[in-house]
Amino acid sequence: MPWYRPRWLGGRSITVPVVRLSGVIGAVPLRSSLTLEGLEPTLAAAFALKRAPVVALVINSPGGSPVQSSLIAGRIRALAAEKQKPVVAFVEDIAASGGYWLALAADEIFVDRASIVGSIGVISAGFGLDDAIARLGIERRVHTTGPRKALLDPFRPEQTGDVEVLREVQADILASFKALVESRRGPKLAIAEEDLYSGRVWSGDKAVHHGLVDGIGDLRGILRERYGDKLKLRPVNRQRSWLQRRFGMSRATAANPLAEALPEILAEVEAAALWRRYGL
Repeated sequence: MPWYRPRWLGGRSITVPVVRLSGVIGAVPLRSSLTLEGLEPTLAAAFALKRAPVVALVINSPGGSPVQSSLIAGRIRALAAEKQKPVVAFVEDIAASGGYWLALAADEIFVDRASIVGSIGVISAGFGLDDAIARLGIERRVHTTGPRKALLDPFRPEQTGDVEVLREVQADILASFKALVESRRGPKLAIAEEDLYSGRVWSGDKAVHHGLVDGIGDLRGILRERYGDKLKLRPVNRQRSWLQRRFGMSRATAANPLAEALPEILAEVEAAALWRRYGL
């Protein structure tokens, strides 16, 4: 969808809605986590601004759930088609894995030279604790209705069949990711497929060179260049409850702080580890 400056705007100011997609993607107990359920009102409000010639996304995410990545990106594309509005994404620190999946929902993607982009792939990580419990004299007892019901149980030795099932699932998810990359960036890509889907990341400059993104630039600079100095950016933020705004608490933690605080703390630790994978 091409950029344009509608004639009817004349010399008047132009307002562009800005949606910030920042944080880990998925249904985890984090205040900053990104899910379609949480973002739906925000996206609807951004695309409802009738006189806005474009919707801007600001992305800063190390990835997360492929399902939520797909749902959010799909909703953005559906709204863009329905409202006939182009979408432009601006990557801050990182758009990796699911974060890049979100960026692919835009018609154009801009990055900083130091941005981290890519990680097109699927990862599953865990721990093997079977030797540890054996040394402690603990016997693991599991009763299932099928041989794969206890798939990748960390308290028993890794099973070849379990790994085969996991790799099959990963391959299916990667196929969906690859199909999106090809449909959104195909003609612009200038990189060998084995490198593109190796799971590695690139700096902003290299991402431009390889065709993963369109150029170097920031939100205000690019939009003012195209729409003039009278540009007004209107942040469209996710709604939070009074307790969240006042104390920074999630709904679950606000309702039962003692019982719910630990999962949120653990989720924060896991999210921090995901950011640190990319040196952030």
